[in-house]
Amino acid sequence: MARLKLNKLLILIMLTLLMGGCVSEEFDDLKAYISQVKSKPATPIEPMPVIKSYESYSYVADGLRNPFEKLDEPQAIEKMMSVEGPGPDLEREKEELEAYPLDTLRMVGTLSKDNEQWALVKANDGVIHRVQAGNYLGQNFGKIIRIQDQQIDLAEWVATTAGKWREREASLALVE
Repeated sequence: MARLKLNKLLILIMLTLLMGGCVSEEFDDLKAYISQVKSKPATPIEPMPVIKSYESYSYVADGLRNPFEKLDEPQAIEKMMSVEGPGPDLEREKEELEAYPLDTLRMVGTLSKDNEQWALVKANDGVIHRVQAGNYLGQNFGKIIRIQDQQIDLAEWVATTAGKWREREASLALVE
């Protein structure tokens, strides 16, 4: 029994010596890097950004139009029918694409056949319409003047606050 204890003690001593021999210097480079980083002087922390104080603004709208109410047209179309001078043909029957605002229509392509050029216009309901020079687009009596590869040129009539009609140019560009 004493011999068994002695064998166990010897095995324990040998294992301890072997374990001590297994310890290597594999972490020396890590320890050196940590000490190198710790030896560098610390960089100063950037100061907090300056927060601008809130400046209140008083909106005084006495006598101005309420921006949340629908804007009335400068002149009703019925009143504009009696105006003399240049203006749109108010007697003609409206075309289908005149029901859409111009900014909701998209030019998606062109077609040519027998020296006739057509443009393809997509309405906001997804339907694609074929138009040519002389057709009307938009809600401002926009008549197609010219169809090019990249755009449709229009002449629109808008009512002024003075109760007259004014012609303006507009275009509908090709959407890629």
